[in-house]
Amino acid sequence: MIMIIRIARDLAGRLVGAAAVMFGAASLAFVVLASIPGDPVTALLGPFTTASQQIRNQITVDYGLDRPLYAQYLSYLGRLAHADMGESYQLQRPVAELIADQLGPTVQLALAAVVLAVLIAVVSAISTAGRGRLSRLLAMAWELVAVSLPSYWLGILLLTAFSFQLRIFPVVGATGASALVLPALTLALPIAGVLAQVLREGLEAALNQPFAVTARARGLSQLAVRLRHALKHAAAPLATLTGWLAGTLLGGAVIVETVFGRAGIGALALQSAMNKDMPVLIGIVLLSTLVFVVISSLVDLFQSLVDPRLRP
Repeated sequence: MIMIIRIARDLAGRLVGAAAVMFGAASLAFVVLASIPGDPVTALLGPFTTASQQIRNQITVDYGLDRPLYAQYLSYLGRLAHADMGESYQLQRPVAELIADQLGPTVQLALAAVVLAVLIAVVSAISTAGRGRLSRLLAMAWELVAVSLPSYWLGILLLTAFSFQLRIFPVVGATGASALVLPALTLALPIAGVLAQVLREGLEAALNQPFAVTARARGLSQLAVRLRHALKHAAAPLATLTGWLAGTLLGGAVIVETVFGRAGIGALALQSAMNKDMPVLIGIVLLSTLVFVVISSLVDLFQSLVDPRLRP
């Protein structure tokens, strides 16, 4: 009974925390976007419109833009409480519908990038942890380059090498597995560079522990010790950092989807930002916040499974 109460209390705390984070993200997004210079009616009609002042006034009233900012904010929170994110200024469609239409390609890209990043990081860290100085320096060199290189430059370099020169992968598009390789790799390499550094440090610390010495004394190979023993002890910080970085992939997807001409949430966010389409931008901010909250909760759950001391 005590355990059930603790679990229920922990769950309630997480739900309250998630609601607070969503409220803060929604409020901050509204304030920031409302503070951007420019006339929302002009953004809605387009910069080259010839609409009369009467039409502009009618649009202002229809969208509630004639009300004070605090009244617009309260109305906006009321719609959110009923799961209504409003309608796009430019596309005249519900924001939820627009996001749902573009979510699939971005989810594919993000999942592929996370899987690639973890695989690259694990291979790099396991193959170089505790090795000679040269292999470690080479690994650290590629990790530093991957982390430092801007995503758009990395994407352009991969396009130039594998699409324009070698013609292995398509230049643009979002259909087929081959079209996913280069965008996913562009997103994955910077993440893999960070993960590999963290995992290598954890592996080297674990390899110096008594259990690793005992395992080697039993006759286990170096690879078996790394995979069966050291990797388990180094997995917790890797999972934490992977979850945090996965929650930030949407920002990178904006650039990557633009470079590779892919449809998705990133492309929708860029288009909405250029057109000052505030309802869509706020909807994307809320989506990214929700994804981050969910991933953080899953990471906490994974850590409690790996380390019983963290359980409620």
